[in-house]
Amino acid sequence: MTSSYLYASARTAFGRFGGGLAGVRPDDLAAAALTGVLSKTPALDPQLVGDVFWGCANQAGEDNRDVGRMAVLLAGLPVSVPATTVNRLCGSSLDAAIQASRAIEVGDADIVVAGGVESMTRAPWVLPKPSRAFPAGDVTAVSTTLGWRLVNDRMPAEWTVSLGECNEQLVDRFALSRRRQDEFAARSHQLAAQAWADGFYDDLVVAVPGTTLARDESIRDGSTPDTLAGLKPAFRPDGTITAGNASPLNDGAAALLLGTADAGARIGADPVARIAGRGVHALDPREFGFAPVEAAERALARAGIGWADVGAVELNEAFAAQSLACVDAWKIDPGIVNSKGGAIAVGHPLGASGARILGTLAARLHESGDRWGVAAICIGVGQALAVVLENVAGARS
Repeated sequence: MTSSYLYASARTAFGRFGGGLAGVRPDDLAAAALTGVLSKTPALDPQLVGDVFWGCANQAGEDNRDVGRMAVLLAGLPVSVPATTVNRLCGSSLDAAIQASRAIEVGDADIVVAGGVESMTRAPWVLPKPSRAFPAGDVTAVSTTLGWRLVNDRMPAEWTVSLGECNEQLVDRFALSRRRQDEFAARSHQLAAQAWADGFYDDLVVAVPGTTLARDESIRDGSTPDTLAGLKPAFRPDGTITAGNASPLNDGAAALLLGTADAGARIGADPVARIAGRGVHALDPREFGFAPVEAAERALARAGIGWADVGAVELNEAFAAQSLACVDAWKIDPGIVNSKGGAIAVGHPLGASGARILGTLAARLHESGDRWGVAAICIGVGQALAVVLENVAGARS
């Protein structure tokens, strides 16, 4: 089989819930990211894109009916460019990239776009459809923004607790202090703000037509462990998880351009990274935050390397608690993890986050010159994905 390579990455700035992107439909956000990544390679004839794999978690409103195909059409690509929508919840766009890389490696396509989108602001309320017309009782509208909804009665109740409660259970299991979580969260904000100030994100972030949002909206430059310590627990009266040490609700989209090594001549660019290993893992739904540990180990094994070889890690920060649990289990230097900030600061629009961390990882490897990097993401209901990248572009001059 041939190898698959990452050629370009682009994403929108990530907006706060109800913030700067609240007025933008998710299919338009997706089209902006898709257009943005293709603008990085102007020599590429869009008709040569063999497929588009697009992630989205909610898909209950304007993101319904194969939002990937809608993005292709709204972006003005040729109608001959196909697209599919992938749903592995928070891992949707990393799964999209994995599926795109497989399509390339088995010879189904030479050039593929992968990515994802989420508008958590615009996620609708839904009503269950009654089994008979005009029921006499009340019907409850259910929010589709985040978490379980319309739960099957056969599902064990202990599996359907909130994501926050799941992480409070991880806190108990691994004795993760509130102070450590707040320190991790403050670091995320500080590093994200510094990365923006240094211009790291200038080449990665593209504008959304009709908006003025130019920077990730959830970053709080002045965050410190002491300021975060003043926030109240969100899930248990005596808990440690707060709005400050968990990722916020966000809107945004991200996209990646992948291809074979030989596709560079048609793309008009050299590849920046090789997809060297992939891993997936599942466990008890309550332990979803810890699932990246084994997913990353599997990806590393398939790449034929170990943690000692890795110079950069992008771990999606759903919660500081689960991030710390994973970093502790890997026994790696915390300094190589999310050195440009993570989801606690940058944001976590569910379907877009996997593509964001993979694009950020490639840019970090290019900046530092490190050869190997790992992107990993936890997924609600007890899953995780990981990808190993090999830097093939070297360091920036």
